[in-house]
This record gives sequence, C-alpha cells and structure tokens, in this order.
Amino acid sequence: MKVSVALLSAAVAVVAAQPHHQHLHLHKHHAQRAASPDPTVDTVVVPGPTVLAYVLNGHAISKEDVDRGIANGTLIFADNGDLASAKPSSTWVAPTTSLAPTTSHAAPTTSTSAPPSTSSSSSSSSAAASSSSAPAAAIKQTSNNAASSGSGVDRTFPSGQIACSQFPSDYGPIAVSWMGLGGWTGVQKPESWAIMDDIETMISGQGCHAGTFCSYACPAGYQKSQWPETQGTTGQSIGGLKCNDNGMLELTNSNFNTLCITGATEVDVVVQNNMGQDVAICRTDYPGTEGETVPLNAAAGQTEKLTCPDASNYYNWEGGKTSAQYYVNPAGVSVSDACQWGSSANPWGNYAPMNIGAGYSNGAAWLSMFANYPTQQSATLQYTVEIVGDNMSGKCRYQNGQYCSGDNYENCNSREGCTVSVSSGSAKFVFSN
Repeated sequence: MKVSVALLSAAVAVVAAQPHHQHLHLHKHHAQRAASPDPTVDTVVVPGPTVLAYVLNGHAISKEDVDRGIANGTLIFADNGDLASAKPSSTWVAPTTSLAPTTSHAAPTTSTSAPPSTSSSSSSSSAAASSSSAPAAAIKQTSNNAASSGSGVDRTFPSGQIACSQFPSDYGPIAVSWMGLGGWTGVQKPESWAIMDDIETMISGQGCHAGTFCSYACPAGYQKSQWPETQGTTGQSIGGLKCNDNGMLELTNSNFNTLCITGATEVDVVVQNNMGQDVAICRTDYPGTEGETVPLNAAAGQTEKLTCPDASNYYNWEGGKTSAQYYVNPAGVSVSDACQWGSSANPWGNYAPMNIGAGYSNGAAWLSMFANYPTQQSATLQYTVEIVGDNMSGKCRYQNGQYCSGDNYENCNSREGCTVSVSSGSAKFVFSN
C-alpha cells in the first residue's frame, strides 16, 4: 500500500527589504520515492538593501529559531538545499551531523482505512482514513502471548529444502498466528517473477504457496534478512523467502544465509516499560506488504530490544537507504489485536496514536516519535514516552498529547514530533504513567 504525503519544507531566500512575494509550494511524494538531490539554495538578488529571511512552511521564522532547530535536530537542510523538518514520516530523511543531503528513507506509513485485498496491486493509493476513534476506556485487556518465539537465529537456512507449508521457526522467525497465513506476517504473489508486476497480497487462509514471497517476523533485536533484488515495477516493496514452483522455500538475498539479523550494534536501543500493563509495538513489514504486522510486546516492568536498522547493510529502495517505522499502541492492547489492520472503531493497529522511527546512519542512531497523522486525528496515548540515552543530541518527550523538545522541553507540538541522535552507548524509549 502506498500513501501520498506532503513534505513540509522551508526555503531560505535573499529578498529585498521592501515587500516582495515569493511563492512556496508543498510537494507531494509517494512513500519511498526519493527526489533527485539538488544541494543548491535558490536565491533572488535585487537592487537595494537586502535582508536574509527564513521561511518555514510559508511562515517567516527568526534566525534564532533556525539555529535552535538545527542544534536540537528538529530542522535540517534537505536534499534540495532547503531547510526542512527533521521528523520522520512516510518519507523521513534522517538528519546528518554535517547537515549534508542524504537519501535515507523510512518504511512507508501504512495507515490506511482498509487492509490490502487480493484483487488490487500493493502499489495502489488509499484515501485518508476516518478521524473517528474509540476512547481509551474501550481498550481490551487481553493477553500479549500471541506470538510464538523463534529459535536458532544463527542457524544457516537450508535453501530449497524446507516445504513452504512448514513455517521455519527453527531458524529464528517467530510465528504470528493472528494473520491466518501459517505464521507469516505477509504473503505476496506477483503475476511475473521476472518483472514483479501486478502484485497481489494474500489474505487470511491463503498462506505461503508456490509462486509467492513469504515474509516473517524475527525476535526482539532482530529483523528479517531476506528480500529479492528485483522489486515492484511501480514502487511496491517485496520481502521474505520465495516459495518456488516445487513448493520449497528459497533464500532471496545472497548477502545473508540466516533469516534474522541484528540492527546496528554501535548503539543499543531498547524500550523500557515502567508501567503495570504491556504495550504492543508493531513494526511495518518492510520490504513486504507494508502492514504493521511485526510484533514486539513491551511487557509491564520489562525492557525489550528495539531493532535499529543499519543503513549500510539493510534494504535499499532505488539507492535510497531505509530506516524502521513502529506503531505504538495504548497500554493493555495485545499484539494480536494491535499488530494487524484495524478500523477507526479502535485506536490501535494502523489507527495507533504514535509512530516511532529508528535508523542508524552517518555515525549515529536517529530516533524519533511523532503522531500517526492524518490516519489518527483524535486519540492520544494515556502515558508518557521519553527518549533518554548516552551521548545524545537533543531531547524528545511525549506527554499529554504533546511532543516536546528543547533544553527544558519548551518546544511542543501535537503532530510533528521530535528527533534525537545517539552516537554511541545506549538509548531508551521509556514508557511511564
């Protein structure tokens, strides 16, 4: 599934002291699409006295605000040389310490109002979701023990020797039963393996069978290592093992002979849940169906590893590096309820209030949290989330529906979120009442 999003950007222009109008535009980008880099900054030179004006999203801002934004990581210079918000979105560009252009992209937002069907290509656009949601009081208190743990994450996978009907949990992956796909997080079937066009997404009951690509989840701290080099012809991502014509599972990525790999090791990223209820965190299955079907149960009072992909060895889309996107759900919702397509009736699944972005590039882990907007327009998390860590640049905290940054958390907003970087050591997403 793809969702069109607006890149909020800012222009730095030299303008006359007298009134002068420069028109700025919001540019539409499809998820995963990377614009051609253009590091130049547009300038307009006119006779007479000039001043330097900074314009963000059509509004003038002060040099002090620009300097503060660059210092705390909420503003960067984007690929085209413009100043841009550093929040991750469907086309998040991870900041760099040198403010140089980068081509990093996050997994696309999958917050749409309906799950993919077998009759449509996974590249079709979806409409903006409804703004309605259930109040927090409607949350079900259910067990989170719905994903069976995998083992053997370091075992070499015997390509072509295991039947597609057998989920390979002995080689690391964890089975997710609630999807109804035989443990797989998503199954895709292209009309042609040669050109990967007209890709169908299998629904519950269809499972992994000949002619499909079968995606899977890995234990906490690990991520899947398999995706084919040939991707969708119109921008679809495809991930997982290949079920060949003989009904046997084959590796699709020759760079790895195991099914699960770790993320970046330079920074240890974890989720620390200090509350009395579990929290379901659901990663986008990317490359793959791009649904939020990869589960992590942050158990009450426990700490769990959060995978932070290393851009140097993880999935690339047309040369663009990728990071990970997670959905953070209200406390007490099980992973079996949260980590699948939902509806506007409940504030979980693709209607969860919060997204987290995580990726390692340019010598640092870039960690963000931001509102799942516009899909979720009203529900908020009834707890606090704060990023704390060693060697951390900037501050970032969510509390009472506001994302706050700055030395004293004085810069707050309800949607755009905040970003920090951590060069080494550890970083925690701390959940607390």
